[in-house]
Amino acid sequence: MQRKLLMQAVIKFLFGIVLVGALLFLPAGTLAYCNGWLLMGILFVPMFLAGIAMLCKNPELLKKRLHAKETEKEQGTVIKLSGLMFLAGFLTAGLGFRFGWYMLPKGVVFAAAAVFLLAYALYAEVLRENTYLSRTVEVQEGQKVIDTGLYAVVRHPMYSATLLLFLSMPLVLGSLYAFPIFLAYPFLIVKRIKNEEAFLEKELKGYREYRQKVKYRLIPFVW
Repeated sequence: MQRKLLMQAVIKFLFGIVLVGALLFLPAGTLAYCNGWLLMGILFVPMFLAGIAMLCKNPELLKKRLHAKETEKEQGTVIKLSGLMFLAGFLTAGLGFRFGWYMLPKGVVFAAAAVFLLAYALYAEVLRENTYLSRTVEVQEGQKVIDTGLYAVVRHPMYSATLLLFLSMPLVLGSLYAFPIFLAYPFLIVKRIKNEEAFLEKELKGYREYRQKVKYRLIPFVW
């Protein structure tokens, strides 16, 4: 079982590297796109380390993260639109490098990389706190409401982390033109959260009380 899970994780990891690399370097027309390599590094090195940690300490969580097929129609739409966002954003960044469009200063790029890594750390903490965390909207057997740690601050800390991750991506790539494309993500995630909360309030015992206890969904003191 562990060996099979390892092979599945390795295959999906390598597929991710090839896919992201193709979306960045093919439109750039060269491998000399340093911002692309920077994003690849800060994206996939922590992902590799997190995968090893989950394989050793919580293989069930890794299995849930790998085998994710959304059954909720509205959630599936959000995922597809997010995929289009990444496709358009990465292609725009790569084309911008090829044709010499304005590139953001290195200070902005490195600051964005720091924010990206911070968001990755927050994401890892969410995974540590919530062993029920799945990539799809579902209620698992024996699942309980998590209301400690980051979950005591906002109801969806994983989405808070991804908000920082995805909005910093075009800045790491140095692309001012790709950034407006990624601004679609906050609207998509708000739609996902509203649908998810309606589902959880109906299906997960104690979630209604948790909503009353923790006021903010995504950003403290904002929403």
